[in-house]
Amino acid sequence: MKLSRIHHVAYRCNDAKETVEFYQDMLDMDFQLAIAEDEVPSTKAPDPYMHVFLDAGNGNVLAFFELPNSPRMGRDNNTPEWVQHIAFEVASMDDLLGAKEKLQSNGIEVLGPTDHGIFKSIYFFDPNGHRIELAANIGTPEMMAELKRVAPAMLEEWSQTKKAPQHAAWLHDGKGFPPSSN
Repeated sequence: MKLSRIHHVAYRCNDAKETVEFYQDMLDMDFQLAIAEDEVPSTKAPDPYMHVFLDAGNGNVLAFFELPNSPRMGRDNNTPEWVQHIAFEVASMDDLLGAKEKLQSNGIEVLGPTDHGIFKSIYFFDPNGHRIELAANIGTPEMMAELKRVAPAMLEEWSQTKKAPQHAAWLHDGKGFPPSSN
């Protein structure tokens, strides 16, 4: 089997209209379609819902469900809020900084830019409490090739020790790329 792409990724929302308006206004996403049912198609459970779909660019679709008969949504309190997030790529640092300015001018608290070595990111929350990341790539093809090369060794070391392997320490150690051979 060969997957062709992600069809859509779905999250829960508190209010479908508010969510669509946020993603339209703050991230310039196009509202594609809405599906509403009084019964869940897969399980036949009587549970009305609104399912909205937004264009996240390049054939990527972000979707949300509003579930009015379910208890108010929460989050996984055993997972730090920075872990679960939706990350979108922007074309340039200028776009990233422009997005930050737009979000802040609309009263949204923004963290960053944070330098990850191969990309820089800003972080903020949507009206539902989902953490959103916008990222601008700054890495070179050589950096990406090195990260791909060391990925299996890093994963294996992590699996054995549960401590951060140092194969890609150059991303944040201030010494830069290429990594020293010491």
